[in-house]
Amino acid sequence: MKYRRLGKSGIKVSEISLGSWLTYGKSVDNDLAYQCVKTAIDNGINLIDTADIYNYGQSEIVLGEILKNFKRSDIVLATKTFFPMSQNINDRGLSRKHIIESCNKSLKRLQTDYIDLYQCHRFDYEIEIEELISTMDDLVKMGKILYWGVSEWSALQICDTVHTAKYLNKTKPSSNQPVYNMLNRYIEDEIIPLCKRDGLGLIVFSPLAEGILTGKYNNGIPQDSRANKNNINMFIKNKLTEENINKVRKLTNIANELGVTMSQLALSWCLRKEEITSTIIGASNPNQILENIKAVDIELDNSVLNTIEDILEE
Repeated sequence: MKYRRLGKSGIKVSEISLGSWLTYGKSVDNDLAYQCVKTAIDNGINLIDTADIYNYGQSEIVLGEILKNFKRSDIVLATKTFFPMSQNINDRGLSRKHIIESCNKSLKRLQTDYIDLYQCHRFDYEIEIEELISTMDDLVKMGKILYWGVSEWSALQICDTVHTAKYLNKTKPSSNQPVYNMLNRYIEDEIIPLCKRDGLGLIVFSPLAEGILTGKYNNGIPQDSRANKNNINMFIKNKLTEENINKVRKLTNIANELGVTMSQLALSWCLRKEEITSTIIGASNPNQILENIKAVDIELDNSVLNTIEDILEE
């Protein structure tokens, strides 16, 4: 495994990290979830990412039970808050009340004394940014969180928050977690340069575009695939356009020529940018982890990158 510094913070995280959306506490049984986490940690992954909203706390509960079996200081544990967790009008958003209460609940579910990276899952238009910043600063001072970050915020929102935190002499965010992959590159124009300038590490999610960039949909939708599950099939099928599939077929040919898998190619492509600190993978079995971590050793030369660029711009 290889590691990168999280922006200008002092912490280093693995280039491949393990996420738990739609897996642990939901579609993957607990014994298999343990094997996945163990395989990840045994192979150098130190960043484990979750959120309170993932199956309404069940993901955190499962991870809490699993992580008791490992040395806490070896793990960089990340979770998030923002989305409604109940019908209570205040059990949502980024108010001081919700953040403090959510953090305490996450600590209890995760069975830990502190969260390494506490993230705002989305931007909250109903609060003053000073309230958010002071709350996160207080959590840092209390030792309940070590760093804080944002997820899927615009460049302007990130910029305002960073510079307001500096003005207030409060702890500024250390990370941003946006979606980024070969088929979704919106962060390249503004967000990546901004995060580099202001010292935020980028922990990107969905680097395999919900599985499309694994190549498993190149010849249609497999019966046992995520795209055939009723609760989320439309979410993925919106991306399963003929244009995207044609691109992935061509990219798969490049992967074959390089002697790597399509997944490894997609991950190494994300990591080609030094500003990307880590790519979050999901895994329903340990073999997926063992395959994907090999991406850190793949270096794509300029000719390959140019060929990929030509395909993506078609």
